[in-house]
Amino acid sequence: MQHAGGAAPDIGPATPDIGAAAPDIGAATLKRVTRGLMPLFCLMYLIAYIDRQNVSYAKLEMVGALGLTEAAYGLGASLFFLGYFLFEAPANLILVRVGAGVWFSRIMGTWGLVTIALGFTQSPAMFFVLRFLLGVTEAGFFPGVLYVLTLWYPHAHRARMIGAFMMASAVANAVGSVIGGALLDLNGLLGLAGWQWVFVATGAPAVLLAPYVLWRLPSHPEQARFLTPDQKAWLARTLAAEPRQQAEGSPWRALLDIRVMALAGLYVGLPLGAYGLSYWLPTLVKGFGASNIQNGFINVIPWVFVALALWWVPRHAARNGVSAWHISGPMLLGAVTLVLSVVVPGAAPKFALLCVAAAAIFAGQPVFWSVPQKLLAGPHAAAGIAAINSVGNLGGFVAQNVVPRIYDATGSQLAPMLFLAGCLIIAGVSIQVLVPRLAGW
Repeated sequence: MQHAGGAAPDIGPATPDIGAAAPDIGAATLKRVTRGLMPLFCLMYLIAYIDRQNVSYAKLEMVGALGLTEAAYGLGASLFFLGYFLFEAPANLILVRVGAGVWFSRIMGTWGLVTIALGFTQSPAMFFVLRFLLGVTEAGFFPGVLYVLTLWYPHAHRARMIGAFMMASAVANAVGSVIGGALLDLNGLLGLAGWQWVFVATGAPAVLLAPYVLWRLPSHPEQARFLTPDQKAWLARTLAAEPRQQAEGSPWRALLDIRVMALAGLYVGLPLGAYGLSYWLPTLVKGFGASNIQNGFINVIPWVFVALALWWVPRHAARNGVSAWHISGPMLLGAVTLVLSVVVPGAAPKFALLCVAAAAIFAGQPVFWSVPQKLLAGPHAAAGIAAINSVGNLGGFVAQNVVPRIYDATGSQLAPMLFLAGCLIIAGVSIQVLVPRLAGW
């Protein structure tokens, strides 16, 4: 699937056993759901991911402008994940109460305003506070979409929809690479530095899109104007017939579910590798001798590979049977190629290996996220998914602190890559051992 405005993806066969006309009405229903929701979700995630990654391009000039070390800048960038961690589960439970349209609109408007404010940072302390607030304001978006997908899609289709949704992150990194490099070259326009333009220009779309999200996005299938009554009834029956384990009592109990805690721990390695690479990639490419605008265009290429991997891996899993190898295999490949990207001689081979590493690190995430969606339902799914994502995203906090600290301490590009590779190997082996037991594969 393409991001917003693109064609709807192949969603596979409809769930049988709902009646004689089920295959026809099922396929038609899911196609309408996909066309009605996924372009908007992908557009929102594209904007969100650009606003997360703009800090890696602003870094190329902002460090000198504010007198920051690499480690201090890494700390400021990583505070996003701390705010995200603290507020993600409460945000997802509010989503259950107020509905997707209201809550996603609020999230977009506030994160856009904070991103714009980052463009007027006057001191390191202000940078730290605003990065923390950006995490607070965006908390609940990604896990919120994953929860909302459980209200609209049968389980068999979710990994592919998550893959389609996450393709927007690859598109965002590609678009953000071009935009980030180009905006840096606006240095001096209207009295703003290039790094200031990076934040102001990437924050404005979120603010502008928020009212449209409020108007366009239904909170539940029964409110969808793009579904007929028969299609709404088919979807309700199909989802109600799916076996899911739902905890009793308060949804906060999902945070103490041993399966949720295990999945949260396993997930840490995925964002750690992803954010470690995406944070460091522009710096690595600049080391090849690229200018700002060349850096931006060159960095489009790895995210094309990521998009292809996010499209292919969930479909391979659906057609050949889901296994833990669909998650752990790419992670292990990513670990090897990260190290080789520093060891092998020549800029072109190094960059080719970085492209493979980027695709491998992201490829297993859609299949991973289908596991908690299978195990939990309702508000418990909202709380559990948020807990897994918030704890796992502490990997991003670790990556954006530890990677620059290792570089500052050693002056070596190999040492940070060895750290990321080691984390990916530990997480990949753990996933291979534990996920089949949790998911019943």
